Amino acid sequence: MNFRRAVGATTRSAFYTDLAHCRMDIIFIDGLRASTLIGIYPREKAMPQTIEISLQIGTSTASAGASDDIGDTIDYAMVAERLRSELAARHFNLLERLAEFVATLLLEDFGAAWVRVSIAKLGMMRGVQRVGVVIERGAAA
Repeated sequence: MNFRRAVGATTRSAFYTDLAHCRMDIIFIDGLRASTLIGIYPREKAMPQTIEISLQIGTSTASAGASDDIGDTIDYAMVAERLRSELAARHFNLLERLAEFVATLLLEDFGAAWVRVSIAKLGMMRGVQRVGVVIERGAAA
């Protein structure tokens, strides 16, 4: 059996974790470009910037694999469309806040179990191609 005993555990049903069910599939979107108001400087608050987003979205794709139905998975086209729409209408001071917004949207509105969100500003510093942040978040248990 594929079980790990927790410290102080006395019964399998209450204190063991079945490691076999922890497998997670990942839907990814890499290099999504979107426009948003991002930054703390006056020029950044006045003119939208193009940012680059890469996502890893943890979910089970087993149902979709069996049914071949887009309704049984997270539709990456809908994710991209929703992000572009939401970001076009908002302002964020920090990339960290923007990343939290994206993670929360994926967890709450799309039902992801786990996400890794990478967001970068492009060409913001002389001699630097990209600056950004990467965060990982999981759904509340």
